Amino acid sequence: MNAFAPPHELPHEPYGPSGRDWAATLRWVEQGLPPGHRVRSVTGLRGGWTSRMRRLDVGPEAGPVPGEYGLVLRSFVKPFYLRHAPALLTREAGVLRLLADGGVPAARLHALDAAGEFCDHPSLVMSLLPGGVRVAQDGDVERRADLLAGQLAAVHALAVAPGERPRAFEAWTAPERVRVPGATARPGVWRRAVEVIRREAPAYRPCFLHRDFHPGNVLFTGQGAALAVSGVVDWVETSWGPADLDVAHCSTALALLHGVDTGLDFAARYLAAGGTLEADPGAHLYWRLLDALAFAPDAEKVAVPWRELGRDDLTPALLGRRLEDYLEALLDRYA
Repeated sequence: MNAFAPPHELPHEPYGPSGRDWAATLRWVEQGLPPGHRVRSVTGLRGGWTSRMRRLDVGPEAGPVPGEYGLVLRSFVKPFYLRHAPALLTREAGVLRLLADGGVPAARLHALDAAGEFCDHPSLVMSLLPGGVRVAQDGDVERRADLLAGQLAAVHALAVAPGERPRAFEAWTAPERVRVPGATARPGVWRRAVEVIRREAPAYRPCFLHRDFHPGNVLFTGQGAALAVSGVVDWVETSWGPADLDVAHCSTALALLHGVDTGLDFAARYLAAGGTLEADPGAHLYWRLLDALAFAPDAEKVAVPWRELGRDDLTPALLGRRLEDYLEALLDRYA
């Protein structure tokens, strides 16, 4: 985390697309706080790629701070996400309301400005969850993978009434959109993988999907035997679709972060945790490759927030090699 100055001492920021600045955003946040409370400090949060994330420490305007608590301000600032911000933030707000009854450790919604009517950028305010993202290559990798599998199985097990179901999932790539690395020494692997996703999508039993479930969107507390999931964040892509697709996405991320074997084994961990996948290996391969090929050609994008969290070893060359190794391993196992 990077500590910022108190809000009134923050350096001037450029005006957002709304023509408003940080001061307008701060006023909007504080208007939604209990009487006599204010934002006492602001901290930039690392690890996000699509959004600017800030921790807001809130407490009484004056005097001691025993009642201080934390909020998180999520703002879309990149051009692509600005265009889609109203739909994305409205969807996330709806999911947070849906999850408020418990069952999944998600934040509570506090305020929403999906179109940037009051803030410098489209924004959402939610409660601060305990813990932090863990992506280190350390002795807890296996334990974290098991906990990720259990948490994902719990997400998929959520009972959602037909009228509350999120939108149907969208694929993040297609055969004609796959970008094959120009310098690959294994073009045949890429051709085989692309051919798999050319066929019609397999039939599936739909369920509630996070749709962007991976180690960067799960918070942990504790170490060793005390390690536990404390929160699941980033619900803007929540969808209704095949459990295999969520498992595939987390598997790809684990393969890039910790190596091919960790990615390959995640499906078995998910099944051991009580999850259900399609019995047909060909169907499972389809969803795994549909996700992995969306990271082509070099998976560099995912490294940006992971490097901010200390994974300087994740070079473009390493990520590109791991992605290609993972594709080949999937084809060897399931084709």
